[in-house]
Amino acid sequence: MQADGVRVGCPGCGAVVRVPAARLGDGPRCPRCKSALFAGEPVELTGANFDAHVARTELPVVVDFWAAWCGPCRIMAPTFAQACRELEPRLRFAKLDTEAEPDLAARFGIRSIPTLVVFRGGREVARQSGALDRGTLVRWLAGAAA
Repeated sequence: MQADGVRVGCPGCGAVVRVPAARLGDGPRCPRCKSALFAGEPVELTGANFDAHVARTELPVVVDFWAAWCGPCRIMAPTFAQACRELEPRLRFAKLDTEAEPDLAARFGIRSIPTLVVFRGGREVARQSGALDRGTLVRWLAGAAA
């Protein structure tokens, strides 16, 4: 993070915008499309928007690699969404459907789902496979994203 602001990807249009660090919690909006930068729900990642939200964003990004057919993924989805509502904007939360984006799943060596990966500056810094309850998820993120 730089002194003049933090780069954040817009979930609406994919633009990377700079937000003053002190204003992250004030409900910032994208200057291009006027979408909320933090809506309290995970961003859906695709091959087209992955870099804007993971590689070019200065916040730690927690990506849930999942698939619709996966029972543990469906069980964990509400827990992940709740953590998103609690921990944004300190962290960016995102979901990547491994069935829709097999190339991205392969790029990161996803072999089981759900798998959570924390990125900082586009680089993987932590990984956890398997469904987690809310308390375990929040504790893991406290250490992984520090």
